[in-house]
Amino acid sequence: MQYKCKVRVLEKKCFVNLQQRYLEDPESGPCPFYQEGDEFVFERYGGEDTFWTMGKGAHCSEAWDCISRYIYTALQGGSIMRNWTKDEHVMIACCNDGTRPVIFKIERLDYYVVRTDRLGVTDDELIGELEELHGVKSAVWRADKQWWEIFTDRNDPVSKDDIIKKFAYFGTFVIEIE
Repeated sequence: MQYKCKVRVLEKKCFVNLQQRYLEDPESGPCPFYQEGDEFVFERYGGEDTFWTMGKGAHCSEAWDCISRYIYTALQGGSIMRNWTKDEHVMIACCNDGTRPVIFKIERLDYYVVRTDRLGVTDDELIGELEELHGVKSAVWRADKQWWEIFTDRNDPVSKDDIIKKFAYFGTFVIEIE
């Protein structure tokens, strides 16, 4: 099993009264760095390590200071916030800019890397069949890496045997599944 972490900007707040009272520039306004709906996916597998590059420079240093610990935990397969959120693999956090905070949803994504004997088998029918397996959320062919990523329901994951059987049904032999 491998892990990624998805970060989504849920909301941006702006406390104009606090900005006018305390800031050098009382017209600073909301955070200019992020927009609601922005998504970032972090991974540390197959030569990728977007955690150590702060998402390749896509993050404000103040926000990164507040959310990086949760991202790192998720990438290691850990519980982000056990006994605090309804799903221990999801955390709601915000940056520490008190006059214009940005609120993030941080979520661990669980997936298998599947290498097959037939590279590039991206048939829509195969993808549909994989996504119909109990415990599979989505199936993605990574052409840049030459492997499949099978994202699972972390609370009820699909078995490796079921994935292997589905590929075999399409005449594709699974060489390795991690």
